Amino acid sequence: MPHATASWLVDNSSLSFQQIAEFCGLHILEVQAIADDTAGTKLTGRDPVRAHEISMEEIEKGQANPNYKLQMLKGPEQARRTKGPRYTPVSKRQDKPDGIAWIIRNHPEVSDGAIGKLIGTTRTTIGAIRDRSHWNIANITPKDPVTLGLCSQRELDAAITKAAKAAGIEAPVDERLSGDRAALIEELRAQRDAAHRPAVGGAEAPEGEEEAPRPSYQLPEGVVDPFKR
Repeated sequence: MPHATASWLVDNSSLSFQQIAEFCGLHILEVQAIADDTAGTKLTGRDPVRAHEISMEEIEKGQANPNYKLQMLKGPEQARRTKGPRYTPVSKRQDKPDGIAWIIRNHPEVSDGAIGKLIGTTRTTIGAIRDRSHWNIANITPKDPVTLGLCSQRELDAAITKAAKAAGIEAPVDERLSGDRAALIEELRAQRDAAHRPAVGGAEAPEGEEEAPRPSYQLPEGVVDPFKR
């Protein structure tokens, strides 16, 4: 598309090759080749004025001043992804049944529609795997779709959470580390108390001398001391 725009500007304006190259994002030698008809492909000019990328007034400013840099009104339209199933590379499409089987086995509350959007497959395929009528059911092994590269962990977690909320199921809370955390706090508290306790059998402070003050510290505002009861 930049080459087609450059071809139109070469044929329909007196802009310098440098101005056209900067506007189209090309090298000046590419513009020179287009002007000399030595480009590898014969191009059909594309009118940037009709495409609302530049105005005729802007082109006239450039023609009047060879050092003037053309200002684009708006960039060319970008290709947008249309709604539909997620695209999956050919090399990973054979793994889709394994990912579907994993979700059905571990999270049966996730609907067929959500699985289809997550992995990029059809309801027919999901239904066949669910009722075990799939033509290749004997070779399907449930595998984590994230490990297979069919979706991200964030997308999978979002789909599972949404399905659980719709089904009225509470999300599981991992409490495996709660006991370890309490034990760690107790251990740190004991170490702090031992550091401030006088050493057993150690030399006592001479009479008339006061015991050295214990070091004090102050936690930043908003931070709660976990050892304070």
